[in-house]
Amino acid sequence: MSDTSLRVVWVYPDLLSTYGDQGNVLVVERRAQQRGLNVQRVDVRSDQPVPTSGDIYLIGGGEDRPQRLAAERLRRDGGLTRAADNGAIIFSVCAGYQILGQEFINDLGQREPGLGLLDVVSTRGEAERCVGDVLADIDEKLRLPQLTGFENHQGITHLGPTARPLARVRLGKGNGTGDGTEGAWNDTVFGTYMHGPVLARNPLIADLLVKLALDVNALPPVDDRWYEELRAERIAAATAAP
Repeated sequence: MSDTSLRVVWVYPDLLSTYGDQGNVLVVERRAQQRGLNVQRVDVRSDQPVPTSGDIYLIGGGEDRPQRLAAERLRRDGGLTRAADNGAIIFSVCAGYQILGQEFINDLGQREPGLGLLDVVSTRGEAERCVGDVLADIDEKLRLPQLTGFENHQGITHLGPTARPLARVRLGKGNGTGDGTEGAWNDTVFGTYMHGPVLARNPLIADLLVKLALDVNALPPVDDRWYEELRAERIAAATAAP
């Protein structure tokens, strides 16, 4: 696969990169390079236009005000929406997940329009924050092992009719609605509340993004021992917690 190139875009690292979420782009980059792919990584700051020619776009979490600023600039720029229309793969975390939805509550307590790339609406919960390790069963259509991650959010995200839950929680709060859902996805757009960074804990999700971008059913195998040790450690710690 050495003749194949992949363009990976990290969106607004200056605003949306909490809890090590920038590790997600490192994992995608590394997993692709292990398969002999030529990876071009593009870090796009919030004062720069979002290119529409990327293959995979990654968006992390952020605090309330940076989230509002990011949403405003992404709406005004339009590049990410055009990339989605072109079939790009988009993977978002926490604040980035909410931004991809129809709307969320911003730091001013107002309804903030999202990009409408996922059929979800996020509100602010009145109960205690959703904090801690999460274990969840990923949608069987994606053919992936159990999801492991760390959540820390006040938001509650409700899924509309065209959004599928990314996973069903066994441990943790997930979307915070009480219906057992975690994250959402539709076609090539994915959202989750999981940090960790989530793709380091779940490298096969990174592989899925690469496969979708390349439009292939499988990738050459790689040595996953380090990732499997990390997964086993985090899953054991989560299930042992009181």
